[in-house]
Amino acid sequence: MKRVFLALKVIAIPVLYALFLRIIFDLKGWERIFSVMTISFLFLVPFVVGAVTIILSPKEKIKSDIYTLAMPWVPITVFFVITVAFGMEGMICWIMALPLFLFASSAGGFIARRFLKQKKNERIYTSFVLILPLLISPIEHHIGAHKKTFKAYTSIDIHADAATIWSQVTRVKAIPASADKGWLTKFMGFPRPVEAVLNYEGVGGYRKAIFTNGLTFHETVTTYIHQQKMVFDIKAHPQDIPAATMDEHIIIGGQFFDVLNGTYELERINGQTYRLHLYSHFTMNTTFNFYAGWWAKWIMKDIQNNILQVEKSRAENRGKI
Repeated sequence: MKRVFLALKVIAIPVLYALFLRIIFDLKGWERIFSVMTISFLFLVPFVVGAVTIILSPKEKIKSDIYTLAMPWVPITVFFVITVAFGMEGMICWIMALPLFLFASSAGGFIARRFLKQKKNERIYTSFVLILPLLISPIEHHIGAHKKTFKAYTSIDIHADAATIWSQVTRVKAIPASADKGWLTKFMGFPRPVEAVLNYEGVGGYRKAIFTNGLTFHETVTTYIHQQKMVFDIKAHPQDIPAATMDEHIIIGGQFFDVLNGTYELERINGQTYRLHLYSHFTMNTTFNFYAGWWAKWIMKDIQNNILQVEKSRAENRGKI
């Protein structure tokens, strides 16, 4: 019974701490001080969870490097399950945040163990660590987020003539689920592309890219060179996207993430092969663009590669797929 109680304490207290801060950091009206989309929450909260887990653990247990590395992952996992089960976070957000949470919790565990070995005042150390996210968050907000533009580039070689390829570029007919090869977006539960319709080929043309779950991109052609290049501005209206489709922290066109434009370029490689380039520009507006931008670029490239695969298959098979 004593061991069970100890195990519950080592897990429950860090989880309750994380849940408390999750609520504090998401309170309406406190956005200028606290926010979930900050380094203070995404790194310092799991860091403290890991530190507290090791502080509460038996001294003989923390001698093990494996225990110190992995034990902080247990309350992080419990926290993950609770927040998803009660709708506090979406699955997509958690998949992106989990690697950072696991790393930060282990880092907190190892630093706490090192401090405990020095046999300094444990209460002062613990008290300081517990309030660290609350101290740093206002400073982080004072510094502010910085909007940064990223580019996601993809390409594919297609064995077909220019006219056939271009007809698949301008208008993408309905894509069945069986043709979806976007493994990352499928794993994350991100909406998949369904079709793209264009009212006319030329500057000013309106192109609508439709995804599942009510996600729609409204695109306006800004540059058009027939069978060579098409550039289009992209707008997503976040108010029109169903709440169940995307978490508010990663909604396209929202406070933190937006897609600006897309470009198709068709390059002739030889008499039988063309290279179709597809790239897009998007912005991140966080204090951790280095991490969020990496994830966003990976997701955008997965979406683009998926579309290119469909266009290649249809061009090479004369639209039969």
